[in-house]
Amino acid sequence: MASAPGEDNQRSAKRVAVVGAGVSGLAAAYKLKSNGVNVMVFEADERAGGKLRSISKDGLIWDEGANTMTESEMEVKGLLDDLGIREKQQFPISQYKRYVVRNGVPFLIPTNPIALITSNFLSAQSKFQIILEPFLWKKSDSAKVSAEDAKESVGGFFQRHFGREVVDFLIDPFVAGTSAADPESLVMRHSFPELWNLEKRYGSVIAGAIKSKFSARKEKSAEAKGSSEKKHRQRGSFSFLGGMQTLTDALCKALGKDEVCLKSKVLSLSYSHDGKSALENWSLSSSNQDKQSQGLSFDAVIMTASLCNVKEMKITKGGNLFPLDFLPEVIYMPLSVFITAFKKENVGKPLQGFGVLVPSKEQQNGLKTLGTLFSSMMFPDRAPKDLFLYTTFVGGSRNKELAKASTDELKQIVTSDLRQLLGVEGEPTFVNHFFWSKAFPLYGRDYDSVLEAIEKMEKNLPGFFYAGNHKGGLSVGKSIASGCKAAELVISYLENSSDDKMLKEGSSK
Repeated sequence: MASAPGEDNQRSAKRVAVVGAGVSGLAAAYKLKSNGVNVMVFEADERAGGKLRSISKDGLIWDEGANTMTESEMEVKGLLDDLGIREKQQFPISQYKRYVVRNGVPFLIPTNPIALITSNFLSAQSKFQIILEPFLWKKSDSAKVSAEDAKESVGGFFQRHFGREVVDFLIDPFVAGTSAADPESLVMRHSFPELWNLEKRYGSVIAGAIKSKFSARKEKSAEAKGSSEKKHRQRGSFSFLGGMQTLTDALCKALGKDEVCLKSKVLSLSYSHDGKSALENWSLSSSNQDKQSQGLSFDAVIMTASLCNVKEMKITKGGNLFPLDFLPEVIYMPLSVFITAFKKENVGKPLQGFGVLVPSKEQQNGLKTLGTLFSSMMFPDRAPKDLFLYTTFVGGSRNKELAKASTDELKQIVTSDLRQLLGVEGEPTFVNHFFWSKAFPLYGRDYDSVLEAIEKMEKNLPGFFYAGNHKGGLSVGKSIASGCKAAELVISYLENSSDDKMLKEGSSK
């Protein structure tokens, strides 16, 4: 938490502005505060939490944004421990029972490659291609990566290794469910960097995954000693009592009311270096007059707002306008989140498990949704005992216009799909609809220009650092890691700047 009273006063006096109170910004602010840095978070919306948004109404609890997360990133593990919210973690019942639709019928997906090969889900040809993959793909010269290789689509990558059927009925529904995109529009290098690097290192994805897993086990065995706590932390996806917003609420509580400024849209940022000090060179003005945030001075800035919002800000450097015309147009996936509740007696084929994903090819069987989470099956406390609660996703790159449809139209579409997949009868007893116009940025063929633009801002604006799902991954865990890494860079920058200042003061005496 905050620094001890005896710590260097100069360090505790340093001030950092964080723009955006989504999970990246809040995680960054929390890490800064934990290291004795004064921090102020500016959020244009009237609430903090970004796309972690949980609602409780009429005995129902649901999420209108991310529904679960994982602990794959070490930053997440540390954050949950530091916040003291592990007792609030909720692990889904039967979370490894996940379904994919084929020929209009939900099919339980095997949880491991051997079970997949012995199941009836894939054709003999696809199974044969999976078995042969370690022998057909050998290590190549990873230094020779052409421009086209670097922009290979997710679909192209998996088709080369496993065939088209695997792309259509496994990869396609997975990427639709995690990023609302499709395999052909996503670039492999950015969307699945770990797998892309495995191919460059080992040739075979399967052989590389096995070797990497064994290497990781060897490294962990020395420190693990089979502790029950460690096992607990590797139970896959999870949420929290009350929904995912419990995490961002805990971060806000740890930061304090005065450090999170809501309804404060940042209008301008100004960097001015007087040559005497590398600190206190940033000033910020926002639209909220109540917080007296006009012209406040800061030593550094962490930006987590989307690039389209950054483009609207006025940034000056040394009294001159810092042009933002190099910022690219980012493609975003629109998504509607549709909540329904049905009487249990009106659901003819209730499936135990996490949820069901719908491949794009299943549109020919009349299915228009991307997939549905079995919310009350995962977390029974999310609905009264006589109801099933479902969270259905509509839109994405598959059908951008449908994402913008009215609640009544979406109600018909969602109910129709659930009727076919789960045998629901009649009308839902409860409906809620939330539309995200910019649910996810697309990691497509032009994504390199996004990273280059972020790098240019960070390089040309001293003390300016970027974090969020435009950089490093879309998941909640990766967003947290992005915020924490930005905070670490800021801490290093402040320490180096302070050292420079002391050297200058020493030399002037």
